[in-house]
Amino acid sequence: MIALACDHSALEMKQLVKDLLDEMGLAYRDFGTDTAESCDYPVFAARAAKAVASGECDRGIVICGTGIGVSITANKVPGIRCALCSEPYSAELTRRHNDSNMLAMGARVIGPELARMIAKTWLTTPFEGGRHQRRIDLITKLEEGLPLE
Repeated sequence: MIALACDHSALEMKQLVKDLLDEMGLAYRDFGTDTAESCDYPVFAARAAKAVASGECDRGIVICGTGIGVSITANKVPGIRCALCSEPYSAELTRRHNDSNMLAMGARVIGPELARMIAKTWLTTPFEGGRHQRRIDLITKLEEGLPLE
C-alpha cells in the first residue's frame, strides 16, 4: 500500500500519481488534501509519513509546490527516509542505495511526464542491500540518538 499526500498546489500531480498506481495495480491510501483551498502541507505529509513509519503503508509519495516542505516534514518522523527527486536517476539511486521509503516531488518544479517517470522508477527499483545496509543502519542509529563511532 502506498501512502499519498499533497497540498493545494499539487492536486493535479497527486491525481497523476494515482492514475499511475492504478495502471501498475498498486493499492494506495490518500491522506489529503482533496481541495484547492490553501492548506498547511505538514498536516498531510505527516499523516502519510506516520502511516509508512507504522507499517500501515509500505511506502509513500508526498507532493507540494517544490517538494521541499513535504520532504522536510516527512523526514521528521522516525523511520522515514524521504528523498526529494526531480529526475529519475536520483529516484533510482535513492531506492538502490538509501532504501528510501518515501518520495517527495515538486508540482511547480517538474512536469507531468517527468513526474510519472520519477514515480515509476522509484516504485520499481529495489534496494541493493549489502554495503548500503550498513549505511542505513548508521542513519537509524543517529535517529535513535546513538553514537556512530
